[in-house]
Amino acid sequence: MTSNLDLEQLRDDGVIDASWATALAPVQSTLDEIAVFLQQELASGVIVLPEPRNIMRVFNIPVNSVRVLIVGQDPYPTPGHPIGLAFAVDEHVRTLPRSLNNIFTELETDTGHLRPATGGLGGWTNQGVMLLNRVLTVRAGEAGSHRGNGWEAVTERAIKVLATRNSSHPGTPLVAILWGKQAASLRPLLGETPIVESAHPSPLSASRGFFGSKPFTRTNEALTLQGPSPIDWSGLG
Repeated sequence: MTSNLDLEQLRDDGVIDASWATALAPVQSTLDEIAVFLQQELASGVIVLPEPRNIMRVFNIPVNSVRVLIVGQDPYPTPGHPIGLAFAVDEHVRTLPRSLNNIFTELETDTGHLRPATGGLGGWTNQGVMLLNRVLTVRAGEAGSHRGNGWEAVTERAIKVLATRNSSHPGTPLVAILWGKQAASLRPLLGETPIVESAHPSPLSASRGFFGSKPFTRTNEALTLQGPSPIDWSGLG
């Protein structure tokens, strides 16, 4: 297993969109440092998640196609679960992580849609929903273990790019969904971007402000105020 984080190579391999290869170029040196860190982890026998081909997968959506930004923390630490998209899991996972289960519970209550059959969330990403974790890798079995090793600078750059895009092109829709205190701390980076904010969907906080917060209908209201069609949150895409 190797962790190639060279933006040009990732672009040429079709892992990330060309627009993100350009947008993230200022943090290539940070990505190089992260790649060295990940190789050190692997050399010491650590299992790093997600699989290498999925580490930068979130940047496969073109910059100008992102309509909704949902910010997560870091990948699920369970092997076979994370796929490089915040809150999503591999299609073969049948027992969903509790945070995702709570998201689907709120989805039913908020929109009336039935729960999606799987947790891949492809129906969302296909419509321009960017599921961005603040940290893009983790040690298996150790949630939060790769925080403070450079990823925050990379994802901060991505968020600033989206916010700047929105402010410089007023007709370009963008709504940010911030769940939990860590995500809420990003509010200053988002400028005038409409924000839907609540408690995190984790079992520790879902009953303290996530359930009943109606993030899906509120996001669609904010989108339609900017002109475009709403997101089909049913997962059918």
